[in-house]
Amino acid sequence: MNERGDLPTKNIRLILMILFVIALACGTAVAGGPFGPPQPIVKGAGGWHTGIGYWFQEDRYGDDKELLIRQNQVYSELGYGSQKGWEVYGRIGVSDLTGIDAFRSADASTTSTKGDFQEHWKFFGTMGAKGFYPVNGTFGVGAFVQGSYYFSDFTDSVSGTRGGAPYLLETRVKNLWDVNAGMGLQAALPCGAKLYAGPYFRYSEARVTPSTNVVGLAFTASEATLDNRNRFGGFSGIEIPLAKGFRLEMEGRYSGRISAGAAVTYTY
Repeated sequence: MNERGDLPTKNIRLILMILFVIALACGTAVAGGPFGPPQPIVKGAGGWHTGIGYWFQEDRYGDDKELLIRQNQVYSELGYGSQKGWEVYGRIGVSDLTGIDAFRSADASTTSTKGDFQEHWKFFGTMGAKGFYPVNGTFGVGAFVQGSYYFSDFTDSVSGTRGGAPYLLETRVKNLWDVNAGMGLQAALPCGAKLYAGPYFRYSEARVTPSTNVVGLAFTASEATLDNRNRFGGFSGIEIPLAKGFRLEMEGRYSGRISAGAAVTYTY
């Protein structure tokens, strides 16, 4: 570090390049929490922050069939930002996954004991980077990239009858990831609050593997790749200072479905 506490410029560029390559090339992200305001979370010349948050995510996935997926995510965050306008951060958390009507039969000869796929609390990781340019003392513009990856598969089972014969089906959702990138406009409000909004691009993908072929259920192939139906959306949020270095973020997004959440951060 230099005398002002900032990382060397070469290291900054290297960190941002690594995060960008990981997010876009390897796919390291499934939502993973709010994007946050474009302006970095810093005190003085720069430094670390931590945080905890909750995020509700809803997306439509599909190839020839469509599946509505809902997730509740809880995570912790560690990041480093600079007053020069950049920030990098990482998150670790847990999430459930519900596939609405994934086990509901479309064939009268097939019955199932439940309609939804559901699995709880699998670990995921998120990495992100953002840059910010202050237009003046009130307004600014920034860009970001954020990605997450689930370290474990989601698995659920269903039983029922097919043509009068019993069956037991296990379905696995694996390699679930997404990447998000976008731009945000920010306005400074009284008392240190920040209002922000902007457009973003999102791509998410997962593989679904059923243990057997059950006629009438949504996924009957040996393995199917699903991606999100809506690639573009918009987000908006507000960041409010609390006390003694704590700040509250509240954000909502729309990309075919509504997602929202909140986080509390502490700046050192």
